[in-house]
Amino acid sequence: MKQTAAGLTLVPIENCQEIKGVLFPPELRFGQLVVTGPPGSGKTTLIKRIKGWPEEGYIDISFAGWWKSQAMALRPREVQLGLPFVGEKEGLALFEPEWLSRCAALRLEPGRIRLPPLKRHFWDTDWTRRFVFEFLLPPAELVLERRLARAREGTHPVDEFLDLAHIRRQMEVFAEVAAHFQRSGMGVYVRENVDEPPWRIDLEATGA
Repeated sequence: MKQTAAGLTLVPIENCQEIKGVLFPPELRFGQLVVTGPPGSGKTTLIKRIKGWPEEGYIDISFAGWWKSQAMALRPREVQLGLPFVGEKEGLALFEPEWLSRCAALRLEPGRIRLPPLKRHFWDTDWTRRFVFEFLLPPAELVLERRLARAREGTHPVDEFLDLAHIRRQMEVFAEVAAHFQRSGMGVYVRENVDEPPWRIDLEATGA
């Protein structure tokens, strides 16, 4: 068990399976995987390594039916999340100027996060089990180092906003979403580094 800087308490996952040189939870099926996390967390690196879908998707999880979008139909892939915040009409991605300029004041509004419907009949689609979300949440200092390197190359416009406080806040928000998803019955696990094993969230110890 360990505590992350983003506020999660994590426990190891036993009996991990190896897929294309990367360790995953034993029950995960390759086609369930959706990778998310803040900019610079390693999403693209992971998807390239396992030869997943090459283009990043975007979903606003405050919209009903996001689980049916084309971005979620192609897996494994990485997605950016649009998230609902108190006082904001539409979801914001955590690299948008609207979020970056007020990140210390904005608060996630979990009650506006839409969740896939439960399977109630034999012929219903089991949306909850269709996806497993990997939340890539490295230490903020490591993400800053990566993004500074990218900024020097000029390959990622989001890297013009390089501030350790912003990155730490991004980690906290994604950690809150991960805990909310797991508490709601979604398939969730956390990884701090592509080269390291995954972890599960201990919700009781996390206080979620």
